[in-house]
Amino acid sequence: MRRPPDEHALARLLAHPYGDAVEALAREESFLTRSMFGCLACYAHGRLMLALAAGRPPWDGLLVATAREHHEALQALVPALRVHPVLGKWLYLPAADGDFERAARLLAELARADDPRIGVEPSARPRRARRAGARRAAARPSKI
Repeated sequence: MRRPPDEHALARLLAHPYGDAVEALAREESFLTRSMFGCLACYAHGRLMLALAAGRPPWDGLLVATAREHHEALQALVPALRVHPVLGKWLYLPAADGDFERAARLLAELARADDPRIGVEPSARPRRARRAGARRAAARPSKI
């Protein structure tokens, strides 16, 4: 039996201006979201698949987590995709593109189907827990 998507992850997705364009990905049982450099990162199948960005270009649209070896094939499928100018391994679908909704839905379906061209393994670096005292000290103004 398939479990419903995590309610918190789905709510975060649907609250994003472009969330409805990739809602199909939320139907994957492994779907979850995280905040990542001002974007909403979407994970499925244990990998980072897509990131939604609602800022100024090139941070306004859909970022596709992928490897350079898959750029050509994905760009042939979705011609509006371009190499992200900051995250050069990833592709970027600008929200201003006239075909944004259709292209984003297609990419979300590919990610949901676990297409091997989409998705990257999350960073293996574990986060270190900060001690409570370190948090309090960081919050206090320095005495100079």
